[in-house]
Amino acid sequence: MTRKQQITIAHSPDADDAFMFYGLAAGHVGHPDIAYTHVLRDIQTLNESAREGRYAVTALSVHAYAYVSDRYALLRSGASMGEADYGPMVVARSPMKREVLRKTVIAIPGSLTTATLLLHLAFAHSEDGAGPSGPPLETIPLPFDQILPAVVAGKVAAGLLIHEGQLTYAQSGLVNVLPLYTWWHETYHLPMPLGVNGIRRDLDPLLQQQIARDLRASIEYGLAHREAALTHAARYADGMAPALIDRFVGMYVNHRTVAMGDAEATAIATLLDVANGHGLIPARPSLAWVG
Repeated sequence: MTRKQQITIAHSPDADDAFMFYGLAAGHVGHPDIAYTHVLRDIQTLNESAREGRYAVTALSVHAYAYVSDRYALLRSGASMGEADYGPMVVARSPMKREVLRKTVIAIPGSLTTATLLLHLAFAHSEDGAGPSGPPLETIPLPFDQILPAVVAGKVAAGLLIHEGQLTYAQSGLVNVLPLYTWWHETYHLPMPLGVNGIRRDLDPLLQQQIARDLRASIEYGLAHREAALTHAARYADGMAPALIDRFVGMYVNHRTVAMGDAEATAIATLLDVANGHGLIPARPSLAWVG
């Protein structure tokens, strides 16, 4: 009897990742010689764990890839991309002009998240491009699911939202004061790169390719069996209405997620190039792809 290869896949406990990995988690797809174990952690924790190479496959912020490219290659399936009308945003209890926000302490979901990098980039230069716009932003890290309640309670004046809070903030009476997706799209005319899946470089190349096929098959299975996959994803959606879960999953699990093409790869390269140019990452990592 052949002993199965044990592979741990680490991803966020949110609806879009749950939808993406439903096919694998439920045993609908996969390889008979590979046993997949799923570990759920918030994205900042996963980014930190990747610096140690803890998991064979892990969700990563594109920002974090600059720090772990020696350990991980990028899978072409599983990316999360923002578009011109959605993505990370800064919210507050009332409208706030850019110059006021510039001097406000902003709660962030972790220093290595891509949303945080995008926030710093948005303020890295003045709007007219004439030069630096001032000292670095003041931020305070909070778990991603605590940011929205902290802004509502007045514990922080503004917060950077990722995940489902992007759809529910208005229900809590908050205002979108900085749609980072609008800034990115108007500046670069590309999808906004946010999350990717990394695979450890020290795995056998044939195993890497099989894992890549299995992940893509899982995403395709979820899209082909949407109702069942949404029911699974609802367990991780913190009581969101079914229609909102469907909308959120549609934002971040779609044709771009199945397999990245030129536009998505260019967007990732552009973000890392610009971040490196502003000194916001230690170096511009080379992009290695699997799948």
